[in-house]
Amino acid sequence: MYKPHVVVTGGAGFLGSHLCEMHLEKGFRVTCVDNLITGDLNNISHLFGNENFKFIKYDVTEFIHVPGRVDYIYHFASPASPVDYLKFPIQTLKVGSLGTHKALGLAKEKKAVFLLASTSEVYGDPLIHPQQEEYWGNVNPVGTRGVYDEAKRFAEALTMAYNRYHGVQTRIVRIFNTFGPRMRVNDGRAVPNFISQALAGNDITVYGDGQQTRSLCYVSDLIEGIFRLMMSSEVNPVNIGNPDELTVEEIAKEIVELTGSKSKIIYNPLPEDDPKVRQPDITRAKEILKWTPQVNRKEGLINTIEYFRKKLGY
Repeated sequence: MYKPHVVVTGGAGFLGSHLCEMHLEKGFRVTCVDNLITGDLNNISHLFGNENFKFIKYDVTEFIHVPGRVDYIYHFASPASPVDYLKFPIQTLKVGSLGTHKALGLAKEKKAVFLLASTSEVYGDPLIHPQQEEYWGNVNPVGTRGVYDEAKRFAEALTMAYNRYHGVQTRIVRIFNTFGPRMRVNDGRAVPNFISQALAGNDITVYGDGQQTRSLCYVSDLIEGIFRLMMSSEVNPVNIGNPDELTVEEIAKEIVELTGSKSKIIYNPLPEDDPKVRQPDITRAKEILKWTPQVNRKEGLINTIEYFRKKLGY
């Protein structure tokens, strides 16, 4: 019996590894492609014994060749946290442009369905709230975060061009703040930062006054939404995230409480172009994909804290 073949670029990363795992559980064959610039083999090592799983260490900004039939391509290759794209600005721009071009070329060659992992960062520091897909964004193209924001905006434009001019079946997911096991300890984003600091008993560093907001979605909910989008026929971008909005300061306090830490919260200057608000309008996902988040934040944070305890040896 034929097993559909899925290619996941960036498949050794936080989200990519969960995508690989979920598709194997659903009976797909999975080829994971990653150059490991920010990915980690530990995220997928438990999959290596599976006969339906294959790992290729490769830079997708080069020509991508995957033998045989390919049915679905998830393009998740990219540095995704400010720490990463400030460290690898040119690589971030290249994977968003050249990498997307090569992955779309593979989809065209194989007549595969292509899904682009875009981001809420395409909305920049938004002037409307919550953010809906029709909003064009407020992005600083020459700021330090522009390398990521504009790479993803270009990737969306290229994906739509391949859909319109080459007839490639395409999907675009705009991913909002997501957390869960397999996030990197040194990821630099709020949840892993706060958990690592709280478990170590160090001061919790909140940027700005802590009143900027985020909306946190647990990883299993996000992966389910992305899968539903891939299996739909929706060409336009779809927000996937949890609209439960809270301040960064509230996230820090909740993590201190859940870890039982004695850590104190201290405040540092806000980074350049850091968005003040972030909340997805998920009306489109609800209507088209029949998707809503199922895991409450506290449950998700407890799971994530437990993962970090083991990872850090606490």
